[in-house]
Amino acid sequence: MPTRAPADRGGTTASGRLPGMHIALATEPGDPQRPNEDYASVALPASGQGGALVLLDGVTPPEGDYGCAHGVPWFTARLGGAMLELSVSHRDMTLPEALAAAISRTADGHRGTCDLSHVRTPQATVIAARWSGVTVEYLVLSDSVLLLERADGSVDPVLDSRLDELPPAVRDLRAAVRALPRGSAERAAAGREYGRAVEALRNAEGGFFTAAADPAVAARAVTGSTPRAGLRSLTALSDGASRWVEVFREGSWADCVALVSRQGPQALIDRVRAAEAADPACAAFARGKARDDAAVIFVAP
Repeated sequence: MPTRAPADRGGTTASGRLPGMHIALATEPGDPQRPNEDYASVALPASGQGGALVLLDGVTPPEGDYGCAHGVPWFTARLGGAMLELSVSHRDMTLPEALAAAISRTADGHRGTCDLSHVRTPQATVIAARWSGVTVEYLVLSDSVLLLERADGSVDPVLDSRLDELPPAVRDLRAAVRALPRGSAERAAAGREYGRAVEALRNAEGGFFTAAADPAVAARAVTGSTPRAGLRSLTALSDGASRWVEVFREGSWADCVALVSRQGPQALIDRVRAAEAADPACAAFARGKARDDAAVIFVAP
Protein backbone atom coordinates (compact mmCIF):
# COMPACT_ATOMS: atom_id res chain seq x y z
CA MET A 1 0.00 0.00 0.00
CA PRO A 2 1.22 3.54 -0.64
CA THR A 3 2.08 5.85 2.20
CA ARG A 4 0.74 9.39 1.91
CA ALA A 5 1.67 12.89 2.99
CA PRO A 6 -1.76 14.56 2.84
CA ALA A 7 -2.72 18.18 3.38
CA ASP A 8 -5.53 18.88 5.83
CA ARG A 9 -8.61 20.42 4.21
CA GLY A 10 -8.57 23.47 6.47
CA GLY A 11 -5.06 24.54 5.57
CA THR A 12 -1.81 22.93 6.58
CA THR A 13 1.83 22.46 5.71
CA ALA A 14 3.66 19.15 5.52
CA SER A 15 7.19 18.21 4.58
CA GLY A 16 9.45 15.21 4.63
CA ARG A 17 12.75 13.85 3.43
CA LEU A 18 13.90 10.51 2.15
CA PRO A 19 17.44 9.82 0.99
CA GLY A 20 17.89 11.97 -2.11
CA MET A 21 14.30 13.27 -1.98
CA HIS A 22 12.58 16.38 -0.59
CA ILE A 23 8.78 16.66 -0.37
CA ALA A 24 6.82 19.66 0.91
CA LEU A 25 3.24 20.82 0.48
CA ALA A 26 0.81 23.41 1.77
CA THR A 27 -2.81 24.28 1.15
CA GLU A 28 -5.05 26.98 2.59
CA PRO A 29 -8.65 28.10 1.98
CA GLY A 30 -9.20 31.52 0.51
CA ASP A 31 -11.95 32.14 3.05
CA PRO A 32 -11.42 30.59 6.50
CA GLN A 33 -15.21 30.43 6.89
CA ARG A 34 -15.57 28.10 3.89
CA PRO A 35 -14.20 24.60 3.32
CA ASN A 36 -11.04 24.31 1.26
CA GLU A 37 -11.92 22.96 -2.19
CA ASP A 38 -8.30 22.21 -3.16
CA TYR A 39 -6.63 18.83 -2.60
CA ALA A 40 -2.91 18.12 -2.40
CA SER A 41 -1.16 14.87 -1.57
CA VAL A 42 1.93 12.78 -2.29
CA ALA A 43 2.21 8.99 -2.09
CA LEU A 44 5.28 6.80 -1.88
CA PRO A 45 5.00 3.01 -2.29
CA ALA A 46 6.18 0.83 0.57
CA SER A 47 8.88 -0.54 -1.72
CA GLY A 48 10.51 2.89 -1.72
CA GLN A 49 10.61 2.89 -5.51
CA GLY A 50 9.13 5.95 -7.16
CA GLY A 51 6.07 7.90 -6.08
CA ALA A 52 3.28 10.18 -7.24
CA LEU A 53 1.69 13.55 -6.51
CA VAL A 54 -1.86 14.72 -7.12
CA LEU A 55 -3.21 18.27 -6.84
CA LEU A 56 -6.83 19.19 -7.54
CA ASP A 57 -8.49 22.60 -7.61
CA GLY A 58 -12.20 22.14 -7.03
CA VAL A 59 -14.43 24.36 -9.15
CA THR A 60 -16.57 26.53 -6.88
CA PRO A 61 -20.23 25.85 -7.74
CA PRO A 62 -22.79 28.56 -8.43
CA GLU A 63 -25.35 29.56 -5.84
CA GLY A 64 -28.37 27.28 -5.76
CA ASP A 65 -28.87 23.70 -6.85
CA TYR A 66 -26.05 22.09 -8.83
CA GLY A 67 -27.23 18.52 -8.66
CA CYS A 68 -25.02 17.14 -5.86
CA ALA A 69 -25.79 16.57 -2.19
CA HIS A 70 -22.14 16.15 -1.21
CA GLY A 71 -20.25 19.24 -2.32
CA VAL A 72 -16.93 20.04 -3.91
CA PRO A 73 -14.62 19.24 -0.93
CA TRP A 74 -16.13 15.74 -0.76
CA PHE A 75 -15.61 15.34 -4.50
CA THR A 76 -11.99 16.49 -4.57
CA ALA A 77 -11.09 14.27 -1.60
CA ARG A 78 -12.67 11.25 -3.30
CA LEU A 79 -11.23 11.93 -6.75
CA GLY A 80 -7.80 12.92 -5.45
CA GLY A 81 -7.54 9.89 -3.20
CA ALA A 82 -8.57 7.53 -5.99
CA MET A 83 -6.17 9.12 -8.47
CA LEU A 84 -3.28 8.90 -6.02
CA GLU A 85 -3.93 5.26 -5.15
CA LEU A 86 -4.32 4.19 -8.77
CA SER A 87 -1.23 6.11 -9.91
CA VAL A 88 1.01 4.41 -7.35
CA SER A 89 -0.54 0.95 -7.08
CA HIS A 90 -1.23 0.42 -10.79
CA ARG A 91 1.92 1.48 -12.58
CA ASP A 92 0.74 -0.47 -15.62
CA MET A 93 -1.92 2.23 -16.13
CA THR A 94 -1.03 5.45 -17.89
CA LEU A 95 -1.91 8.61 -15.99
CA PRO A 96 -4.89 9.31 -18.30
CA GLU A 97 -6.10 5.75 -17.69
CA ALA A 98 -5.70 6.23 -13.94
CA LEU A 99 -7.62 9.51 -14.10
CA ALA A 100 -10.43 7.94 -16.13
CA ALA A 101 -10.71 5.12 -13.59
CA ALA A 102 -10.64 7.59 -10.68
CA ILE A 103 -13.41 9.67 -12.27
CA SER A 104 -15.52 6.54 -12.79
CA ARG A 105 -14.94 5.36 -9.22
CA THR A 106 -15.88 8.76 -7.81
CA ALA A 107 -18.96 9.05 -10.00
CA ASP A 108 -20.13 5.62 -8.86
CA GLY A 109 -19.88 6.86 -5.27
CA HIS A 110 -22.75 9.31 -5.75
CA ARG A 111 -24.48 8.28 -8.95
CA GLY A 112 -27.47 6.97 -7.02
CA THR A 113 -28.08 10.19 -5.08
CA CYS A 114 -26.94 13.03 -7.35
CA ASP A 115 -27.57 14.38 -10.84
CA LEU A 116 -24.22 13.77 -12.52
CA SER A 117 -25.55 15.14 -15.82
CA HIS A 118 -25.81 18.65 -14.34
CA VAL A 119 -23.28 20.92 -16.06
CA ARG A 120 -21.99 22.05 -12.65
CA THR A 121 -21.87 18.68 -10.94
CA PRO A 122 -18.73 18.81 -8.73
CA GLN A 123 -15.55 19.00 -10.80
CA ALA A 124 -11.91 19.93 -10.54
CA THR A 125 -8.73 20.76 -12.37
CA VAL A 126 -6.09 18.03 -12.11
CA ILE A 127 -2.33 17.80 -11.85
CA ALA A 128 -0.68 14.40 -11.49
CA ALA A 129 2.94 13.35 -11.71
CA ARG A 130 4.51 9.93 -11.20
CA TRP A 131 8.17 9.08 -11.02
CA SER A 132 10.25 5.93 -11.16
CA GLY A 133 14.00 5.61 -10.95
CA VAL A 134 14.20 6.49 -14.64
CA THR A 135 11.19 8.54 -15.79
CA VAL A 136 8.81 11.25 -14.62
CA GLU A 137 5.33 11.20 -16.18
CA TYR A 138 2.89 14.08 -15.83
CA LEU A 139 -0.69 15.13 -16.58
CA VAL A 140 -2.38 18.54 -16.44
CA LEU A 141 -6.10 19.15 -17.00
CA SER A 142 -7.44 22.73 -16.96
CA ASP A 143 -5.80 25.77 -15.40
CA SER A 144 -3.57 24.46 -12.62
CA VAL A 145 0.17 24.58 -13.39
CA LEU A 146 3.02 22.07 -13.14
CA LEU A 147 6.56 23.49 -13.15
CA LEU A 148 9.46 21.29 -14.27
CA GLU A 149 12.81 22.53 -12.99
CA ARG A 150 15.50 21.10 -15.26
CA ALA A 151 18.97 20.02 -14.19
CA ASP A 152 20.41 23.21 -15.71
CA GLY A 153 18.10 25.39 -13.56
CA SER A 154 15.67 26.35 -16.32
CA VAL A 155 11.94 26.02 -15.57
CA ASP A 156 9.32 24.78 -18.02
CA PRO A 157 5.64 25.31 -17.17
CA VAL A 158 3.20 22.60 -18.24
CA LEU A 159 -0.06 24.39 -18.99
CA ASP A 160 -3.50 23.51 -20.31
CA SER A 161 -4.28 26.87 -21.88
CA ARG A 162 -7.76 26.15 -23.24
CA LEU A 163 -9.53 28.21 -20.57
CA ASP A 164 -7.44 31.22 -21.67
CA GLU A 165 -8.23 30.56 -25.32
CA LEU A 166 -12.00 30.88 -25.24
CA PRO A 167 -13.62 32.60 -28.23
CA PRO A 168 -12.99 36.36 -28.41
CA ALA A 169 -16.64 37.14 -27.73
CA VAL A 170 -16.46 35.27 -24.41
CA ARG A 171 -13.21 36.96 -23.44
CA ASP A 172 -14.83 40.31 -24.20
CA LEU A 173 -17.68 39.44 -21.83
CA ARG A 174 -15.17 38.64 -19.10
CA ALA A 175 -13.39 41.96 -19.63
CA ALA A 176 -16.73 43.77 -19.44
CA VAL A 177 -17.52 42.13 -16.09
CA ARG A 178 -14.16 43.06 -14.60
CA ALA A 179 -14.51 46.66 -15.74
CA LEU A 180 -17.68 47.15 -13.68
CA PRO A 181 -17.71 48.01 -9.94
CA ARG A 182 -17.85 45.02 -7.59
CA GLY A 183 -21.22 44.74 -5.89
CA SER A 184 -23.06 46.71 -8.57
CA ALA A 185 -26.23 45.44 -10.24
CA GLU A 186 -24.59 46.02 -13.61
CA ARG A 187 -21.68 43.77 -12.74
CA ALA A 188 -24.02 41.08 -11.44
CA ALA A 189 -26.01 41.12 -14.69
CA ALA A 190 -22.87 41.08 -16.83
CA GLY A 191 -21.52 38.25 -14.70
CA ARG A 192 -24.59 36.14 -15.34
CA GLU A 193 -24.26 36.68 -19.08
CA TYR A 194 -20.58 35.77 -18.99
CA GLY A 195 -21.33 32.73 -16.83
CA ARG A 196 -23.86 31.41 -19.33
CA ALA A 197 -21.35 31.79 -22.15
CA VAL A 198 -18.66 29.91 -20.21
CA GLU A 199 -21.02 27.12 -19.14
CA ALA A 200 -21.83 26.45 -22.79
CA LEU A 201 -18.13 25.71 -23.36
CA ARG A 202 -17.51 23.62 -20.23
CA ASN A 203 -16.49 20.07 -21.16
CA ALA A 204 -17.50 20.77 -24.75
CA GLU A 205 -15.73 20.78 -28.11
CA GLY A 206 -14.07 24.12 -28.71
CA GLY A 207 -14.15 24.88 -25.00
CA PHE A 208 -12.26 23.56 -21.99
CA PHE A 209 -12.29 20.42 -19.86
CA THR A 210 -12.37 19.57 -16.17
CA ALA A 211 -12.66 16.27 -14.29
CA ALA A 212 -16.33 15.82 -13.38
CA ALA A 213 -18.32 12.62 -14.01
CA ASP A 214 -17.26 11.70 -17.56
CA PRO A 215 -14.09 9.56 -17.65
CA ALA A 216 -13.58 10.41 -21.33
CA VAL A 217 -12.24 13.87 -20.41
CA ALA A 218 -9.05 12.21 -19.13
CA ALA A 219 -7.99 11.82 -22.76
CA ARG A 220 -8.13 15.63 -23.12
CA ALA A 221 -5.38 16.24 -20.57
CA VAL A 222 -1.95 17.60 -21.44
CA THR A 223 0.51 14.77 -20.83
CA GLY A 224 4.19 14.01 -21.22
CA SER A 225 7.25 12.40 -19.70
CA THR A 226 10.86 13.34 -19.12
CA PRO A 227 13.97 11.56 -17.81
CA ARG A 228 14.18 11.78 -14.03
CA ALA A 229 17.90 12.44 -14.22
CA GLY A 230 17.18 15.65 -16.14
CA LEU A 231 14.97 17.14 -13.40
CA ARG A 232 15.79 18.94 -10.18
CA SER A 233 12.22 19.36 -8.97
CA LEU A 234 8.48 19.39 -9.65
CA THR A 235 6.19 22.14 -8.36
CA ALA A 236 2.41 21.80 -8.67
CA LEU A 237 0.23 24.89 -8.19
CA SER A 238 -3.50 25.47 -8.07
CA ASP A 239 -4.48 28.75 -9.71
CA GLY A 240 -4.88 30.30 -6.28
CA ALA A 241 -1.11 29.90 -5.88
CA SER A 242 -0.03 30.45 -9.49
CA ARG A 243 -1.68 33.90 -9.40
CA TRP A 244 1.58 35.09 -7.76
CA VAL A 245 3.01 34.87 -11.30
CA GLU A 246 -0.02 34.96 -13.58
CA VAL A 247 -2.07 37.71 -11.91
CA PHE A 248 0.14 39.72 -9.57
CA ARG A 249 3.29 39.46 -11.74
CA GLU A 250 5.47 39.26 -8.64
CA GLY A 251 8.02 37.05 -10.39
CA SER A 252 8.69 34.52 -13.14
CA TRP A 253 8.07 30.78 -13.01
CA ALA A 254 11.77 30.37 -12.18
CA ASP A 255 11.37 32.87 -9.32
CA CYS A 256 8.38 30.89 -8.09
CA VAL A 257 10.32 27.62 -8.00
CA ALA A 258 13.24 29.32 -6.27
CA LEU A 259 10.93 30.73 -3.59
CA VAL A 260 9.23 27.40 -2.95
CA SER A 261 12.44 25.37 -2.95
CA ARG A 262 14.22 27.72 -0.54
CA GLN A 263 11.42 28.87 1.78
CA GLY A 264 8.73 26.24 1.31
CA PRO A 265 5.23 26.15 -0.21
CA GLN A 266 3.65 28.15 2.62
CA ALA A 267 5.96 31.06 1.81
CA LEU A 268 4.44 31.28 -1.67
CA ILE A 269 0.91 31.20 -0.28
CA ASP A 270 1.85 33.91 2.21
CA ARG A 271 3.14 36.09 -0.65
CA VAL A 272 -0.13 35.56 -2.50
CA ARG A 273 -2.15 36.51 0.57
CA ALA A 274 -0.14 39.71 0.96
CA ALA A 275 -0.77 40.65 -2.68
CA GLU A 276 -4.49 39.91 -2.33
CA ALA A 277 -4.70 41.98 0.85
CA ALA A 278 -3.03 44.92 -0.89
CA ASP A 279 -5.74 44.90 -3.59
CA PRO A 280 -8.97 43.81 -1.85
CA ALA A 281 -11.25 45.37 -4.47
CA CYS A 282 -9.38 43.74 -7.37
CA ALA A 283 -8.88 47.22 -8.82
CA ALA A 284 -5.20 46.88 -9.66
CA PHE A 285 -5.26 43.18 -10.55
CA ALA A 286 -8.45 41.88 -12.15
CA ARG A 287 -9.36 38.39 -10.96
CA GLY A 288 -12.47 36.31 -10.44
CA LYS A 289 -12.01 36.01 -6.66
CA ALA A 290 -10.40 38.52 -4.34
CA ARG A 291 -8.97 35.54 -2.38
CA ASP A 292 -8.84 31.96 -3.58
CA ASP A 293 -8.01 28.56 -2.16
CA ALA A 294 -4.33 27.84 -2.77
CA ALA A 295 -2.35 24.60 -2.90
CA VAL A 296 1.33 23.94 -3.61
CA ILE A 297 3.29 20.69 -3.82
CA PHE A 298 7.08 20.63 -4.17
CA VAL A 299 8.99 17.42 -4.87
CA ALA A 300 12.70 17.11 -5.58
CA PRO A 301 12.82 13.46 -6.62
